[in-house]
Amino acid sequence: MLYIIHPDNPDSRKIRLVVDILNKGGIIIYPTDSVYSLGCSLQKKRAIEKLAQLKGVKLKKANFSIICSDLSHLADYTKLLNKNLPGPFTFILTASSQIPKLFDTNRKTIGIRIPNNNIVKAIIEELGHPLVTTSLHDEDDIIEYTTDPSLIEEKWEKLVDGIVDGGYGNNIASTVVDLSDGDVEIVRQGIGELLE
Repeated sequence: MLYIIHPDNPDSRKIRLVVDILNKGGIIIYPTDSVYSLGCSLQKKRAIEKLAQLKGVKLKKANFSIICSDLSHLADYTKLLNKNLPGPFTFILTASSQIPKLFDTNRKTIGIRIPNNNIVKAIIEELGHPLVTTSLHDEDDIIEYTTDPSLIEEKWEKLVDGIVDGGYGNNIASTVVDLSDGDVEIVRQGIGELLE
């Protein structure tokens, strides 16, 4: 099912329909401030497992991130986060003890995103907890990420439970910054320019 949602003024009724999919353990595709992403509820273990299957990886090997709506989920972190979030960044932080259980792994870190995108913010606020997320890659040799929602629908409509069309996306991913060992290390330079 395709949900066309205006990026500046998301329709709360459509947001509730998308959140209903997530609450039932569904997988959605949605826009961020960088590329379109696949996502599911952090509280639905089977959905997280299905997300790994869609990516063609074992859950314990998956490099999923968590999307939050604001810094309240990250109250213990630094000025660096305040300067750069919301924005097109993935910050790798030390994980809580719950993360290894959710992802069947002994990994001690997790990527955190707070996109500057009204649609995903509204989805998370209505959901009441973070999303598990991963970028939606394209199999094209030239373009790494699909930016056209109609092409996303054509390819993915039978594989996911809902697609949010928030207009054309970017084709440059978020900047990944590792803060897990106390230093600031840019792991991948993406669309975001880090302010320190």
